[in-house]
Amino acid sequence: MILAAETNESLAQLSNEFVYASMAVYTLAFLAHIAEWVFGSRSKVGRTAAALTRPEPKATVSVQVKKAGGTTVLEKPKIVTRSAAGARDVPDGPGAAGGTVKGDLYGRIAVALTVLAFALEAVGVIARAVSVQRAPWGNMYEFSTTFSTVAVGVYLAFLLAGRNVRWIGLPLVTTVLLDLGVATTLLYTESDQLVPALDSYWLWIHVSTAIFCGAVLYLGAVATLLYLFRDSYENKLAGGGTPGRFARSVLERLPAAATLDKFAYRVNAAIFPLWTFTIIAGAIWAGDAWGRYWGWDAKEVWSFITWVGYAAYLHARATAGWKGRKAAYIALVAFACFLFNYYGVNIFVNSLHSYAGV
Repeated sequence: MILAAETNESLAQLSNEFVYASMAVYTLAFLAHIAEWVFGSRSKVGRTAAALTRPEPKATVSVQVKKAGGTTVLEKPKIVTRSAAGARDVPDGPGAAGGTVKGDLYGRIAVALTVLAFALEAVGVIARAVSVQRAPWGNMYEFSTTFSTVAVGVYLAFLLAGRNVRWIGLPLVTTVLLDLGVATTLLYTESDQLVPALDSYWLWIHVSTAIFCGAVLYLGAVATLLYLFRDSYENKLAGGGTPGRFARSVLERLPAAATLDKFAYRVNAAIFPLWTFTIIAGAIWAGDAWGRYWGWDAKEVWSFITWVGYAAYLHARATAGWKGRKAAYIALVAFACFLFNYYGVNIFVNSLHSYAGV
């Protein structure tokens, strides 16, 4: 028994060391991303300005005529149209690196360091789980480290799938460093066994899906926030205004506002059914643990408020007059509800979920 306890403590300490090591590498990745943005080309500003100021062509039909062996052949008509009324046909920016070799090199270094940091943090999370032979999310410290690991993993999965989402890298790594800093200082809890209410197989189902949903919703929130900045930038250019140097050097490199808006909508819409399942699974677990499926506990209430927020966002996207910025504001409010459900409820509200370890 003493040997087992010492082994567990050793694994818990090893977990901490891997988490600290990942923070060091994330810091290097952060610096590399900064270099990517700083050294990337700033000569692409004219692309968006030209796209926003060129006259809008009307829909046209062109027919090409070819003669083959004395016979006139009409090719299939080609219809050229623009996007929906009010939309701007703006090309995506060149990305954080700005299309330069030097900027791209720093970007690749940043991604490589992010992969290494992700691997170190994942080992830390696994070591924490093995140290107590349970799921590694029984308190806020464990939830935070797992959450940041999954968020980075989802980001890297997008990159692996060939999606150009490297513009998320800098805000993601910055947020991960803040998350781990808070986790290792204010939220740290010694490795220990679960309270009886958490000792259930539903911990693996309910909490794991909540963590994955939160990670994807976070990426959607980043895209939504950047969409608002990029949309204001495009509006200013379209109105003949002159953005400041910072806006030109940063916002010009982002994808177009329409691209950011589409990305945010797709990830939020894709994860919404799983968030619905998360709430249902929590209700079933509550029935097993406390004898009732729903008791209007603070955690339950704010989970439902978050669900309503994202349902309102998806409905707004499908409703004329509520697309674009109005829908984006709803999405950010919904994600703020998710954050309060995690931090606010666990820290400031007395509830049945106050066993989070703080």
